[in-house]
Amino acid sequence: MRNRNYSLLSILIAAGLCLSGCSSNGQNANSAGNSSSPDGGSSGGLLSRIEGPKPVTIPAGTDIHLILGSTITSGRSRSGDSFEGTVSEPIIIGGTVVVPRDARAKGTVVEARSSGRLSKPALLSVALTSVQAGGSWVDINTRPVTLEGKSHKKRDIIAIGGGSAVGALIGGLAGGGKGAAIGAGAGAGAGTAGAALTGKKEISIPAESRLVFRLSRSVTVKVR
Repeated sequence: MRNRNYSLLSILIAAGLCLSGCSSNGQNANSAGNSSSPDGGSSGGLLSRIEGPKPVTIPAGTDIHLILGSTITSGRSRSGDSFEGTVSEPIIIGGTVVVPRDARAKGTVVEARSSGRLSKPALLSVALTSVQAGGSWVDINTRPVTLEGKSHKKRDIIAIGGGSAVGALIGGLAGGGKGAAIGAGAGAGAGTAGAALTGKKEISIPAESRLVFRLSRSVTVKVR
């Protein structure tokens, strides 16, 4: 009888220890979960560390302001030639800087036609193809900035639309169509684009001219 009492007592003690241990482990687990996320979500802190760059879309029609890195002329340039420049104004979407000021940009000569006879005035057309955003190069499509010699009798240039702004044109361009003529002496100081006709009536856009390209398609960029 005494042995049975001892056995029953041992069982009760063991059961009590087990319950105590389980309760303690549960409390420790809860404490660990609470400490990982102050707002009560155990996975919130971890997810915030795992999340990478967030995608941001730059809509079509957005202007990209560029400072040209080198001179482009209708007499020397060829279709497919590349050029570079730097972004002069940041692109901000929803309060986030997507393309920072001084970001590098690359472009291509869409068409270059050297000055010929009266039926063939000089023509120069350029567009952007990529820009630095989110720490990497992003391919883009823009409407070209196109300048054409109006005639050989008049030393002037007209701009052909595409939605690109060329501020050096007297009268200016804001959204396409033909702009007013500029004289042969007009340069970068005249405004946005320092386009001018040279002595041989070629079109020249000097280095450090300011051009404005307009996105023809939206582009998604990953921003940190």
